[in-house]
Amino acid sequence: MSKVVVVGAGLGGVSVAYELREKLAKGTDILVIGEGSEFNFVPSNPWVALGSRKREDVVMPIGELFHKRDINFSAAGVKTINADQNSLELNSGEHIDYDYLVLCTGPKLAWENVPGAGPEAGGSHSVCTVDHAVKTHDDVQALYEQPGPVLIGALPGASCFGPAYEYVLSLEYELRKRKIRDQVPITFITPEPYIGHMGLGGVGDSKGFMEHKFREHGIKWICNAKVTEFADSHCHFDELDAQGQVLTTQQLAYKHAMFLPPFKGSPAVAAVPDLCNPKGFVITDQHQRSPKYPNIFAAGVCVAIAPIEATAVPVGAPKTGLMIESMTSAIVENMKALMAQSNTLVEPTLSALCLADMGNTGAAFLAIPQNPPRNRNWTGSGRWVHWAKVAFEKYFMYKVWRGTSEPIYEKISLRFMGIERLKPPK
Repeated sequence: MSKVVVVGAGLGGVSVAYELREKLAKGTDILVIGEGSEFNFVPSNPWVALGSRKREDVVMPIGELFHKRDINFSAAGVKTINADQNSLELNSGEHIDYDYLVLCTGPKLAWENVPGAGPEAGGSHSVCTVDHAVKTHDDVQALYEQPGPVLIGALPGASCFGPAYEYVLSLEYELRKRKIRDQVPITFITPEPYIGHMGLGGVGDSKGFMEHKFREHGIKWICNAKVTEFADSHCHFDELDAQGQVLTTQQLAYKHAMFLPPFKGSPAVAAVPDLCNPKGFVITDQHQRSPKYPNIFAAGVCVAIAPIEATAVPVGAPKTGLMIESMTSAIVENMKALMAQSNTLVEPTLSALCLADMGNTGAAFLAIPQNPPRNRNWTGSGRWVHWAKVAFEKYFMYKVWRGTSEPIYEKISLRFMGIERLKPPK
């Protein structure tokens, strides 16, 4: 029987592991390798930062749950990948052979691109991991006690903007509830060419919608911003014009700052010859398979996807949960076909759906497919988005606990939007 190794125990790794167990032959050996023993539902991290969730609400002991489903697990992490020999070396020193390898490693956070940025350097906070969110929550509590200026946004090269929009509007809502909003000026600083671009070239009327929300809630914004340094509670940045020329060089003082970083690939994955692009993201064909190594698949943030368009300050293309679900399902179907010696392979649809909570309301952005031109290009808003995201969180955590591969986007009744996960085989 075949041995399948999945590297990464996040949203993509968990989804693909459960679906592999359900759809491959019972004797197939499946091993998931993570870094640490917890699964973190990352979309809930902004809630942890703002106090509506606690750390224990958004993490689960993934090794125990895998064991119940006859899936092996190691929390050691991968040190090196020898793709020519179909083998891995773990940080523990153990060597693992594989027949098929699925990479769902997520990103490495490239804080080093901007001096002083990130929780470790201390210049800014983050919601990229649950532990970052816990530290951010501590700083938010200090802000409530001693109000002052707030800066929220993203660093040059960032590709995930949704959490920044969620965070700034949810924080603004919390400040109003505490009747201290008048003591907290808020500025949104982003490399996007306009508010609501989100690395997608805009979705529906996302530009008009986000500008309206920011004006309604008194949030200033600065676009085409290239943050260069965090030092002495000041954010230093250049504001560029559409041609990439510096218009002004500025610095703003802050009491609290939360910025999303650019991503790069996992060092172990990036070191494999001819597997990745220069940033360490895995190059895949239309079937989520490496052109160089046909038995290596990849899904999620670690996959190389070109930016939607050239911008004055570089921004990347996001990989949303719907897209990751589509990728993992395609990988399982294609691996199953290859094991049966069939060349009838499917492709993921690679559409984008973002549910952004905004305190007492929310916004939904749907792009089918993600890259223009699109079959559907829609923005919606209202209290229902908040409840849809809560439902998504609950269903996904239940999915992890139960050990099922059930597609969650379909589970929360979004089929009416025209979402399909897979393209039929040609």
